[in-house]
Amino acid sequence: MARESEDPAMTKASKVKRQRKKKPKENKTRTVHANILYDNAKGEENPNRHYANNEIKTTKYTLLSFLPKNLFEQFHRFANVYFVFIALLNFVPVVNAFQPELALAPVVFILSVTAIKDLWEDYRRHRSDQEINHMDCLVYSRAERRYVEKYWKELRVGDFIRLRCNEILPADVLLLSSSDPDRLCHIETATLDGETNLKQRQVVRSFYDLDCDFNPLKYNSIIECEKPNNDLNRFRGYIIHRSGRRDALYKENLLLRGCTIRNTEEAVGIVIYAGHETKAMLNNNGPRYKRSKLERQMNVDVFWCVIILLVMCLFAAVGHGLWMFQYGDKRPVFDVLSPEGTDLSPIMSAIYLFLTMIIVFQVLIPISLFVSIEIVKICQVYFIHQDMELYDEETDSHLQCRALNITEDLGQMQYIFSDKTGTLTENKMVFRRCTVAGVEYSHDANARRLAMYQEMDSEEEECTSHGGTLPRRDSVTSHQSPHGQCSSPPTSVLIPLCCVLSTDNPSSVLQEKDITPDPQLLDKPTSQLPSDLADIIDFFIALTICNTVVVSSPNQPRQKVQLTSAASVHSSSSLITNRSSNKGCSSLLSSPSAESTLTKLDEEQTPRGLEHAFSPVPPCYDGKGWNLEEGELRYEAESPDEAALVYAARAYKCSLVGRLPDQVTVELPHLGKLSFELLHTLGFDSTRKRMSVVVRHPLTDQITVYTKGADSVIMDLIRPPDTGSSKGKRQKKIVNRTQNYLNLYAADGLRTLCIAKKILSKEQYACWLQRHLEAETAIQGREELLFESALRLETNLHLLGATGIEDRLQDGVPETIASLRKAGLQIWVLTGDKQETAVNIAYACKLLHYIQAKFLCSSTEQATKSFHGSFAPFEIYSSSSPSSHSSSHTAAPFTVHRLGLVIDGRTLAYALDKSLEDKFLAVARSCRSVLCCRSTPLQKSMVVKLVRNKLKVMTLAIGDGANDVSMIQVADVGVGISGQEGMQAVMASDFALPRFRYLQKLLLVHGHWCYSRLANMILYFFYKNAMFVALIFWYQFYCGFSGSAMIDQWYLIFFNLMFSAFPQLITGTLDKDVSAETLQQLPQLYVNGQNSEEYKPYMFWMNMIDAFYQSLVCFFIPYFAYADSDVDLFTWGTPITTLALFTILVHLGIETKTWTWMNWLSIAFSIALFFTVALCYNASCPTCYTPSNPYWTMQRLLQDPLFYLLCVITPLVALLPSWINSLQKPAGTSSASAGSRWGHPSPAPRHHRGPFYKQSNRAGGARWGPQTLRGACQISTLYFLQK
Repeated sequence: MARESEDPAMTKASKVKRQRKKKPKENKTRTVHANILYDNAKGEENPNRHYANNEIKTTKYTLLSFLPKNLFEQFHRFANVYFVFIALLNFVPVVNAFQPELALAPVVFILSVTAIKDLWEDYRRHRSDQEINHMDCLVYSRAERRYVEKYWKELRVGDFIRLRCNEILPADVLLLSSSDPDRLCHIETATLDGETNLKQRQVVRSFYDLDCDFNPLKYNSIIECEKPNNDLNRFRGYIIHRSGRRDALYKENLLLRGCTIRNTEEAVGIVIYAGHETKAMLNNNGPRYKRSKLERQMNVDVFWCVIILLVMCLFAAVGHGLWMFQYGDKRPVFDVLSPEGTDLSPIMSAIYLFLTMIIVFQVLIPISLFVSIEIVKICQVYFIHQDMELYDEETDSHLQCRALNITEDLGQMQYIFSDKTGTLTENKMVFRRCTVAGVEYSHDANARRLAMYQEMDSEEEECTSHGGTLPRRDSVTSHQSPHGQCSSPPTSVLIPLCCVLSTDNPSSVLQEKDITPDPQLLDKPTSQLPSDLADIIDFFIALTICNTVVVSSPNQPRQKVQLTSAASVHSSSSLITNRSSNKGCSSLLSSPSAESTLTKLDEEQTPRGLEHAFSPVPPCYDGKGWNLEEGELRYEAESPDEAALVYAARAYKCSLVGRLPDQVTVELPHLGKLSFELLHTLGFDSTRKRMSVVVRHPLTDQITVYTKGADSVIMDLIRPPDTGSSKGKRQKKIVNRTQNYLNLYAADGLRTLCIAKKILSKEQYACWLQRHLEAETAIQGREELLFESALRLETNLHLLGATGIEDRLQDGVPETIASLRKAGLQIWVLTGDKQETAVNIAYACKLLHYIQAKFLCSSTEQATKSFHGSFAPFEIYSSSSPSSHSSSHTAAPFTVHRLGLVIDGRTLAYALDKSLEDKFLAVARSCRSVLCCRSTPLQKSMVVKLVRNKLKVMTLAIGDGANDVSMIQVADVGVGISGQEGMQAVMASDFALPRFRYLQKLLLVHGHWCYSRLANMILYFFYKNAMFVALIFWYQFYCGFSGSAMIDQWYLIFFNLMFSAFPQLITGTLDKDVSAETLQQLPQLYVNGQNSEEYKPYMFWMNMIDAFYQSLVCFFIPYFAYADSDVDLFTWGTPITTLALFTILVHLGIETKTWTWMNWLSIAFSIALFFTVALCYNASCPTCYTPSNPYWTMQRLLQDPLFYLLCVITPLVALLPSWINSLQKPAGTSSASAGSRWGHPSPAPRHHRGPFYKQSNRAGGARWGPQTLRGACQISTLYFLQK
C-alpha cells in the first residue's frame, strides 16, 4: 500500500523532470510570424512580441544610472577601493591625520577624471546610436497597403521590408523576393569581414518560381529557425506553408545587418533578427583588454609597497606605545584623550596610531600611477599611429591598435608564430605551370613576362604614371574593383579609376590576369578535337566552372552579365536544384523534394553518345551572339586562387561568360558557348580540402563531377588503374608523372592543385541524390550528414591534371625575418601548405638554409621510443643557451640552435599528444626555426598554447585569414594582416598591420621604446613616493611617533597629484633611450626587453634604497641647518618639501635619455606651479588648519639666503650616487655593447662546416633509420636543416 501511495507522487516528479528537460529543447528555435496578420490584435496576442526590437543601444549609462554604475565599475579596481577606505578612515576623529575633506580630494579627483572620460565616450556612443536608429527604411503597412518609410528603430521581427540598390541592411532579413530575373541578390559584406567582393544570396526556394511581384498580404507561412547567435557563416531553419510543405533555409537565404545591397534594383524580405539579436551586433565585442607582463610584475611590487607600509606603520605604532609607556601614570602634556574624555592606554594609543600612520603614509601606494600608465599608453598608441613609416600607400591603411593596454608587451616578445600565405606572401596568385594527362607545360614565355614585370616593380614605377597609357587587357579583379553603383560610369573614366582604386601597381594587376599560353598546349584545344584529347578540354572546363566566381561586365562594375534567350539549355528538363558556395560544406542549398526529382530523373532520356561530343557546332548552340557590352569580362572571385585559374583557362580561349544559380555558361574554341546545368556545388572546407561541382554536360548529357583540391587528398581519391590493360597502364603512368611534376612544382615554391572528374550513371546519381536530399532536409546534424554525403560522391576520381600557382613573397620579408632573428626572436611558421612548398618559401625568406639531415617517422610495432630514438644523436638541453653542443661527435661540435625543424600535420597531430608534447617541445626549442606544414587551424592554436604555457615565454601570432583567428587569440599578442582574405584576423587581433615588413619597426623600435619608457616610469613612481613618505617617517623619531608631519597637509595631498606629475608623463611618452635608426641597425638591442633588463626585481629594491638615502639627505641637511634657530615647524618643513621636489625633478632629468622642449617646459611648469600654489596658499589661508599657521611662510623663505643655499647643496649630495652611476653607463652605449654581448654567435665559417657535414651524414646513415611515432599510421617526414 505504501508503494501504491507513493506512485502518484513519483509520477508527478518524473513529469516535472521531463518538462524541465524539454524546456531547453523548445528554446533552441525561434518561430517568426508575419506582423501584418496581427496589426489589429492586442500586443499580448502577437507571437513576435518577446523578440528584441531594432533599436540599438551601445551606451552603458543613463542619466540616473551613470553615477552609481560608474562608481561601481571603478571600485572593481582594488586600488580605488583602498584609497576610498583610507579617505573614509580619515573621518574617524581618533585616527584622522588630515582634514577629512582635504583627504578626499585626490580620490575624488581620480574618480572624477575617469568618470568624465567614461561619460564622454558614452556620449559619443549615444550620438552614433541616434544616427543609426534614425536611418530610413521601407516597411510594408497593411493599413495603407504599400511600403512606407520608417526609422530603423521602429522595425520589428516579422516586418516585411523593401531593400533598394546601395542600401544598407537594417536587420537580418530572410530574402523572399528579388527584382533579379534569376532571383538572386548580391551583397557586399565589407563591414562584417572586410571582403569587398560580391556575395550571392538567393530567394527562399518556395518563392523562387513566383511569376508576379511578391505580395505580403498573401504570405501565410511560419518560419522556424535557430536562436540568435554570432556565427556569420551559419543559418539553419525551415519555412512551413499552409499546405504543410516544409522547405529548408540556409545562410544563402539570409541578408545580414550592415551589408550593402549591390547589383539588385529591389529586394523584399522578412525580418528574422533585429537590433542586438542580429549577427553583426552579437559579433561586436569592442576592443580587447589584456593585462601585460609588465603590469603583472608591477602588481608584485605594489604588494611589496603594502608590506613596507605595514612594517613602517607597525614600527611607528610600537615606538609610540613605548614612548607612551615610559611616562607611566603621569600623562604627558601633549597626550590626546579618547573621545569619551578618558586616558588611553599605551596599547590602545599604539593601535590608533597604527591606523593614523596608514593615513599619513598612504602616498607610498601610488594612487596616480594607474591613471598615469593609462595616459602614457594612450599617448604611445597615438604616436605609433602617427609613424608614417607604418603607413602603406598602396592599401591606404595605417597600423591599428585594438588593445590599448599591452603596448609594452611588444618589446618583450620571444616567439613569433606566423602564417605563410598572405602573411609572408602577397596572396596574389599568378598562374605559372600546369600538367595535363601526364604532359607538363612549362609556360616559359609566361615566366619571362613575369620576370619583366618584376623588373618593373623593382624600379618602383608609380601607378599614376601609367594610368592613362596602359592597355587595358583586363579589368581589375574583385578585391581591386570599386564599389558598384546601379548606374555605370563612362568608359573613358573607368581606366584611370581602376588604376587609382587598385591596391597594387599596374604591373602586379597584369601579372595576375595576363597569362601567356604555352604554344604546345594552346594548339591542342584550338585544333579539331579528337576523342583522345577529351582530358584537355575537361581540364579547362574544370578550371572554368569548378568555382564560385561571379561574372560581371567591365563597363558596368558589379553588374551581372545578362544573357539572351539562347543561353538557356535543357531548361525543360533541368533539375530545379540549387547550389551552395559555403566553404564549410555545411549548408548546401536545398534540392527539390526527393520524389519529384527522382521522378524527373526516371523520365529523362538516356545520355547521347560521344559521337556528338566534338562536332564543330554543338547541338545546343544556335549561332546567336551574346548580348554583352563591349570589352572583356570581370571575374569576382572569393579567393585569389579561383581568379588565377579562371584567367588561365580564358588565356586558352575557355572563358567563363555567365553564371546562374542552376547554370554555368562557358565559351570553348570551335564549340561556341555551352551551358552546363549546375546540379550541386559542394563547397571547399578545411577538412575535405577540395570542392566539387555536379553538372549535366551539354554535349554528352552525362552527369559529371568536377573536383579540384589539394594534391594530398585528391591523389588518394584517384580510381586505382587496372594494370592488366594498356589503358590502365597508361593511366598509372599519368598518375606517377603528375605526382613527380607536383613535387617539382612544390620544390619551386608553387601552390599546387589537382583537377579530377567523375562520370555518374543515372542509377548512381539517383542513389546518391536520395541520401543527399535526406541530409539537406535534416534539422539535427545537418552539417555532418552533408559532409558524409560529399565524401560518398568524391571517390574513384579520374585524374585530369594539376596546376602550379605562384604566390610571391611580400617586399622586405627576408630582411624582416633576418632582423627579427638577430633580435633573438624564435620564428615558427605554421601553414596549411604542402611540405615542399613551405620549405621552398622558407628558403626564399631566409628562414631555413642548408639541409643537415633527414629521417622518417613511420609506423612499426614500437610505440614510445619515437622521439627519443629519432633524436638519439642530440642531447636535448633544458636551457636555451647557445653554448649547448651535441656530444655525439667530438671532432666537430655544433650548436643545437643552428638547426631548423620541419614537421608535417600528420606527425604534428601525434607530437601534440600529452605523452609526447614535452619531447617534441624539447626538440623544437633546440632549433633556430620551426616549420609546421599541412597544419589545421586547431593545430596552430595548440602549438602556440603549448609553447606559451610550457616554456612561460611571450608569444606573438601573426596571420591574415579566418584560419589564423584561433592562433591569434591564443597568443599573448595577436597581429592581423589586412590582406586579401578579409578582416577576420584583424577583428580578432590586438594590432593590425598592412604588411609583414612593418612588424620589424613595430617590435624593434616602438616595442622597445614602449617597454623601456613604462618600465622606467613605474620604477620612478615607486622611488618618488617612497622618497617623499620616508621624510615623514624620519620625523617620527623626533615627535614621539605621534603621526605628526612637518609638511603642510596641502603639500602632502597634492605633491604627487600636481607638483611632480607632469614631467614623468612627458618622459614616459617621449623618452628614447636609443634612436630608431640604431635600434633597426642593431636588432640585438631588443634582447634588453626579452630579458626584462629594464625592470628586474632587484631594481625595485635598489630604488627603495636610493629613495631612503635621498630622503635622509633631504631631511637631515635642513634639520642641521635650522637646528639652533627659532623657526616654526612649517618654516622648517616647507624647505624640506621644496628640496624633495627639486631632488625628484633633477633625478628624473638624470634618468631622461632624450631631452625635448616639452621636457624643459614640464619641469619649469612643475616648479612654477609649486611656488605659485605655495605663495597663494600661504598668503590667503592663515587659519585653514588650526592651530597651525602657514601664513607668509614661503614669502619669508624666499628672502632667506640659507634657503637658496640648501636648494643647491641638498640635491647635489642626494643625487651624487645616481649621477656617478649614470656616468659609468652612458645612455645607448651600454645597451649597444650589451646587445652585442647577448646577441647570438654568428654562423661558423664555411671551412669549419665540412668535417661536420661529412660526419653528420655518416651518422645519419648509421643511426638515423626509420623510427616509430606512437599511433602514427602513415609515413611522415621530419627535416633538420642546418642554419
